[in-house]
Amino acid sequence: MKRLLIITLCLFAAFGARADRVRVRLYSPNTISTLNVSFDLGNYNLYADDNLLLEDMVGEGRSVLVRAEDKMLHVSVNDDDYGRFSSIRLEAVDSACILCINPEGCKQRTYEGNLEVRMQPSGNLLLVADVDFETYIAGVVQSEIYGQQSDIFRIQAIISRTWALRNLGKHAADGYNFCDHVHCQAYLNRCIRPDIMMGVVQSSGETIVDAEGNLIETPFHSNSGGQTANSEDVWRSALPYLRSVEDTFSLHMRQSDWVKTISIDRWLAYFSKTHKLNIKDTAVRDSLLHFAQPTRRVRIMGVPLTRVRVDLKLKSTFFSVEVDSTTQSVILRGHGYGHGVGLSQEGAIRMVGLGIAYDSVIRHYYTGAVLHHDPSANGAYVENYTQHLARIIEEDKNRQTQTHSKKDDWLGRLFRLRDREEREEVYIENQQDIEQDWEYEW
Repeated sequence: MKRLLIITLCLFAAFGARADRVRVRLYSPNTISTLNVSFDLGNYNLYADDNLLLEDMVGEGRSVLVRAEDKMLHVSVNDDDYGRFSSIRLEAVDSACILCINPEGCKQRTYEGNLEVRMQPSGNLLLVADVDFETYIAGVVQSEIYGQQSDIFRIQAIISRTWALRNLGKHAADGYNFCDHVHCQAYLNRCIRPDIMMGVVQSSGETIVDAEGNLIETPFHSNSGGQTANSEDVWRSALPYLRSVEDTFSLHMRQSDWVKTISIDRWLAYFSKTHKLNIKDTAVRDSLLHFAQPTRRVRIMGVPLTRVRVDLKLKSTFFSVEVDSTTQSVILRGHGYGHGVGLSQEGAIRMVGLGIAYDSVIRHYYTGAVLHHDPSANGAYVENYTQHLARIIEEDKNRQTQTHSKKDDWLGRLFRLRDREEREEVYIENQQDIEQDWEYEW
């Protein structure tokens, strides 16, 4: 095994996670029958039905085409036909490997780690990434939140890590840990931004626990609209750390306010047909047409607002109703985006921008929760890793006008730095990388 892989394992062992690798179903909402895989970095072994088909030969300049055909996988590599199989696996030869996944009819994505493809009973393809746990967390952070400051990414990494460790067995019966959609956490690409990876690394070994030291549930949403919700107002359980809190930090952000207009007839008919309310009753009509939420409420005329939100495709349950008699319509003036429980991402972004410490942000949204630091996390490795990432980030600032190639990816640059360090070479900033550096193998 290359020393490069050993270096990586040491780095990620420093993160203190209790899971080394995870299996994530990719493109989980999509129906896929044809898949093309190309390669941005590194080489892969290709296995078919657990037998080695191509060793260390699938990489840049090659592509693997997989088609569903009579409930088998028809596999070809660069137009060379290799036959039909029930499953294939692309296994990375070392840690600096990136593959590009392009299913027919879906947006292209890139991922690190290994890729498995197998048939589903429906006759469509099932894609599962086998990836390092912290690499997965970095991809989740990039998919789930926006921003520029490292503490924003650190906060998201902590709550995403806590959720993942608590829910490792969520899809165990399906043969993987998580899906890549909001049913679990969004994982829509590998982390391509070194500043996001910096925040993830800085959060190494950090999770959120309750007073007894147990990992908590860490739901989050885009924007609370000014007040978060109690867990029992949205789901069944009343959890002590998921209490409604005032959240002025979420105001005046991208998703803090919304408006939706619906005809009066449709609005009233919805409650009449779906919830059997007597809309001919003057008091009922008046309550439905003049509904206000100065603070969050749970129901409107006994109907759960969570149900109204889903049925009418509203951004949140935190809205008020007024009538426009001119157009014979009701205007829903809403606040926030999402279920409203736990951390408001835009509120967290505002708090970080105001200079509030990341741990204080977490305590604001998860009442009484405790930030736990894993004592086994190796600070020396983390410090070394963050120094290299800081150098790469600074380089990017100084060469924004230059054209970047695939070899400029932060992961490849990081491992070139580590490569030189292992060979006790001196790294000169802005020095042209030579091909021998890139292709060097131990």
